[in-house]
Amino acid sequence: MLHFLKRAFKKDQLILLGVGIAASIVMASLFITHPPFLRFLDYKIYDLYLKQYHTSNATSIPVIIDIDEKSLAELGQFPWPRYRIAILLKHLQAYGAASVATDIIFAEPDRTSPVVLQKQLKKEMKLDIKIQGLPLALADNDLLLANNIKTGPFVLGFDFLIKAPVNEDGSIKTTENCFIKPAKVAILAPPGAPSPHDVLFKAEGAICPLPILAKAARQTGFITIAPDPDSVYRRVPLLFSWNEQLYPSLAMAALMQATGIKSMVLKMSTIGVESIRFGKTVIPTDEKGRMLLNYRGKMKTFEYISAVDILNKKLPAGALQGKIAFIGTSAAGLKDIRSTPLDPGYPGVEAHATVIDNIISKQFLNIPDWAKGLEFAMMISAGIITTLLLMWARAAWLIVPLLGLGFAMWYGSVHMYVEQRFYISPMYSFLNLALTFTLLTVIKFWREEHAKKFIHGAFAHYLAPSVISQIMDDPDSLSLEGQEKEITIEFSDIRSFTSLSEKLTPTQVTNLLHDYLTPMTRIITEHEGTLDKFIGDAVMAFWNAPLDIEDHQFKALEGALAQLDKLDELNELFIEKYGFTIAVGIGVHSGRVRVGNMGSADLFDYTLIGDNVNLASRLEGLTKYYGQKIVVSQSIVDACGDRYVFRILDSVRVKGKVEPVTIFTAYTIEQAKLRDEELQLYDKAHDLYLNMDFEQARKAFQQLRDKHGEPVLYDMYIDRCEHLQEEPPEGDWDGVFTHKTK
Repeated sequence: MLHFLKRAFKKDQLILLGVGIAASIVMASLFITHPPFLRFLDYKIYDLYLKQYHTSNATSIPVIIDIDEKSLAELGQFPWPRYRIAILLKHLQAYGAASVATDIIFAEPDRTSPVVLQKQLKKEMKLDIKIQGLPLALADNDLLLANNIKTGPFVLGFDFLIKAPVNEDGSIKTTENCFIKPAKVAILAPPGAPSPHDVLFKAEGAICPLPILAKAARQTGFITIAPDPDSVYRRVPLLFSWNEQLYPSLAMAALMQATGIKSMVLKMSTIGVESIRFGKTVIPTDEKGRMLLNYRGKMKTFEYISAVDILNKKLPAGALQGKIAFIGTSAAGLKDIRSTPLDPGYPGVEAHATVIDNIISKQFLNIPDWAKGLEFAMMISAGIITTLLLMWARAAWLIVPLLGLGFAMWYGSVHMYVEQRFYISPMYSFLNLALTFTLLTVIKFWREEHAKKFIHGAFAHYLAPSVISQIMDDPDSLSLEGQEKEITIEFSDIRSFTSLSEKLTPTQVTNLLHDYLTPMTRIITEHEGTLDKFIGDAVMAFWNAPLDIEDHQFKALEGALAQLDKLDELNELFIEKYGFTIAVGIGVHSGRVRVGNMGSADLFDYTLIGDNVNLASRLEGLTKYYGQKIVVSQSIVDACGDRYVFRILDSVRVKGKVEPVTIFTAYTIEQAKLRDEELQLYDKAHDLYLNMDFEQARKAFQQLRDKHGEPVLYDMYIDRCEHLQEEPPEGDWDGVFTHKTK
């Protein structure tokens, strides 16, 4: 995979791709963990959708019976005597309300009941008061209210406690005499689905109506509404789990009372609750059984009727026919205020009315199970698209397409919300787009700003100033990626350096190498070559990379011969300084190789690999065998034409290769003129050798040896001719000599 990426993309593009992938991985981890600060931001985006696209066409079924300032001014402070509540309930029933739910908990006895007052006066003031003419049915307000509750469609509210109440000594306080009524719930669950009691909100206790009232009620429902972590009420639980039974919310209980539907179906998935079916209506919920509230507006979206107007019978007959009435309060100091996305001062009683409205109208908001998968896919896609765009173009050119991408994500999310009432959050997609764009833009800017400094730092000691200038003028021409191309390679090595270094101290060895390698390196770079590496006392250099060098074979050979000339000057210094001279062997060859950054992921060099690199190294090794300062291949001869004079040395098979290679040594035109007689005689001797006239060839090489010296080359051919005379080659002889050592 890595090899494919390296071939498909440039290095800078790979860096951008890696950073883009890393950014998406970071965002994916945030998506999974969903930290509080991002959860808060997501809530605000949801609130924005609700504010911008909410519909105000609320149904007229739910109404609020408001214990308002007007009611308190006329009838006195709250709580009112229970007989007044009983009268209020009976009037609502008479007006035709299909059900009446109290967003008030009657948890304690009514202290204004006549029987209670009689007991208190007798106990505290020793007064035994008799009330004449008071019917027994009116002596106890709670009993009166209970009797009225029995006869109508009334639903009492209670509150669940998430945390178990404790006594003063720290022990858990048990909830006793709580006669709230559980819901009839059928459960549809696939294999592996959790129990509803494990995923629904679980109560540890309850604040219940008086037993006499709870027993009298046909339905009871909890008024508990759990806010989101930012204390905003966006969803309500429809069911609670307590003591292994399921209990309905006040709104659900009121709806059951109004419709006569006595049960519901709880559909489970493998992660929790999927939906609740009530009659033919499927209510979408989250995994905890909470329904998103599709708020219709701010406070008093639904019809408000003053409680005192009900008590004074100011409504026309049948005014509440088929309505579901919720008794609550908006009076100052009594309001059950909740913060919602549309109103920070929203009465809690209206939240129950909103549940009724959403179920009746079937206009639900929903975050489906697949929403998270789609959000994740959108987020990753945004990162990938942004990364790919930035890999191929400058950031300034991408403003329009990236703005288009952002608009498409936002519009798609809004369209799903408006048309399907599905909330698909675009937050992580935008965050990933912004993070990826910012990081990649900064990286691109940084790399462009530091490109010249990078090039100088990377190549100042390896390349000729003219090559660096060319790179600076056109950075795009620089390629550090692996590629195959025609390269001229030079290897040079000091002869017998190990034995020479034994005569010197380590410091002297270091100084010797410095004195030798410094001018050699300069000659390479001056001839537009690239220094590859030092291998002890050996030098490896190449031409035609990283930039194309015209006539690179000629420049490499010219540099190699210049190094030999420079060595003659250096040897005068070395005699004075160290007491000896040094000799070097240089091999030069040109061919196709792989050039680029080679090594591990953590440590690599810009270098060459390939069979032709090995051949160049073998040519350097053959200089000692043939007694030459420089050995070049046929590729150098072909490229340099008549600008230099080449003397064929041999046709050989170097170690590790099967195909024969013709090798040469090289002279300048001036050097060749000085040795013209010798070179002509040598050509004749070599032709005799190739024509298998070994006796005449031996004599010619002997003549060369006696007259012109150069014992290594000529002695080698003399010995070879004598051997071939004794053991003539069989068959077609090609004159190729096989070297079995490097």
